[in-house]
Amino acid sequence: MELDFKQLALAIKTIAEEKNLPEEVVQEAVEQALAAAYRRDYGDREQEIRVTMNLNTGEVDAYVTKEVVERVGDEAYEISVAEAGLMKKNAAKGDMIEIHEKVSSFGRVAAQTAKQVILQRLREAEREIVMNEYEDKIGTVINATVSRVEGNICRIDLGKAQGIMPRSEQIQGERYYPGQRIKVFLKDVERGFRGPQLVVSRGNKEFIEWLFRGEVPEMESGAVEIKGIAREAGVRSKIAVASSVPGVDPVGTFVGGHGTRVNAVVSEVGEQEKIDIIVWADNPIDYITQALSPTKVSKVILDEASKKARVIVPEDQLSIAIGKSGQNVRLASKLTGYELDIEADRLTQDNSSETPSAVEPAAAVPTSASAPVHDDTAPSSHGVIETTTLPKQPKLKKKSDLENSLLEAIEQHGE
Repeated sequence: MELDFKQLALAIKTIAEEKNLPEEVVQEAVEQALAAAYRRDYGDREQEIRVTMNLNTGEVDAYVTKEVVERVGDEAYEISVAEAGLMKKNAAKGDMIEIHEKVSSFGRVAAQTAKQVILQRLREAEREIVMNEYEDKIGTVINATVSRVEGNICRIDLGKAQGIMPRSEQIQGERYYPGQRIKVFLKDVERGFRGPQLVVSRGNKEFIEWLFRGEVPEMESGAVEIKGIAREAGVRSKIAVASSVPGVDPVGTFVGGHGTRVNAVVSEVGEQEKIDIIVWADNPIDYITQALSPTKVSKVILDEASKKARVIVPEDQLSIAIGKSGQNVRLASKLTGYELDIEADRLTQDNSSETPSAVEPAAAVPTSASAPVHDDTAPSSHGVIETTTLPKQPKLKKKSDLENSLLEAIEQHGE
C-alpha cells in the first residue's frame, strides 16, 4: 500500500468541501501526517521535519532540520560545517539548517500512519472550527431542531454542531420530539473529550429577555429596558421594566397593542407560563409594592441590614400576595433581592393598637389567611336560623310556665 500523491491532492479538495473546512486547514493536516510518515520510513522519530505538498502537481517535499557541528556524531540530527557550507553560505557551528529531500512514495506502514494522523487532525480541525463559530454566539438565541430525546437530556441540532439541553434547562411541562423546530439560548461552549459540547437552555431568564428583545424594538434604541427578571420556567415569570424617555409607558410598550408583544413571547414559552410585567422603581419600598402586584399593599417595613422586608396587606389580599404554593411572594423576593414576610393587616378589625402583629412564618400564613375569624355569636353551618333568631325570643325554661302562658292567652281571648 503506497500513497498516490496526486489522488491525495484531489482528496484534500474534496474533504475540504464535504467537511466545510478551509482548504488550508485540510492541507496542513495532511502535511503533518506526511511528516509523521516520513519519520517512520526515512528518518528518526524525534527529528524535526517539515513537509510541503503542491495540490496542483501532487509533489511532496520534505525538509529535515539539522544542527551544524564540527564533528558529526548523529547524522539524523547533525551536519558538518563543510557540508552545510555547500548548502548555505557562511554556515557556522551552532546554526540550524534545513535539508531538502524529495519524497516519491511511502511504505505500507507509513501510509497507514498518515491515514490515522489525517483523520485525527481533521477531527481536531472540525472542533476548532465549531468552537470559533459558536463562541461568538454565546448569550444569544438561535434556531435549532430537536435531534433526539434521551431520558432527561434533549439532543439539539444546531446546524454545524450538536448541543444538549439538560432537564434543569428545560421548560417545566414542555414535551420535545425529534424534528421539532425550537428556539434555544446558547449558554456555553465547553471543550470535551469528544469535541466541543454546546449547552443550550429554554428555562433560564435570559431566554425570556432575548424573546422580548426580538418583539420590542424600543429596547435597541434604549427607550425602554428590562431591569430584572425572576422566572420559574413553565409556571410564572415577573419582569421589571423601566423607561428612559419621559411619557413612554414601559409596561404598555412591552405588552403591545392588544397584548401582541407579550402574547408572542407566551406562545414561544408555552401558554401555561404566566408573565407579569411591572414598573421598576429605584425606591425599594415602591419596588416591593410593584413586585407583589396584583396585591394591594398597605405597608412595607424594610430592614436594609439583613435585606428583609415585612409587608402588611389587607386580610382579603393575603392569599393573593402569597400566591399558589408561595409562588407570588417567592418570585417577588427573587426580583427585588429582599426576603419578604407577608402579614395580614388586622388593625381595622380588632382596633387593638397601631403596632403590626408579630411576623408569622411564611408557610403558616396561608392557613391563617384562609380560615375565617370566629366568635361565640357567629352562625354555624348546622343552625343559621337559630343563631340569628334566638337572641330575639324569650327563653322558656319550664313546661309549667308554657302552660300558664297559654291559659292566660285563652282567658284573654274569651273575655
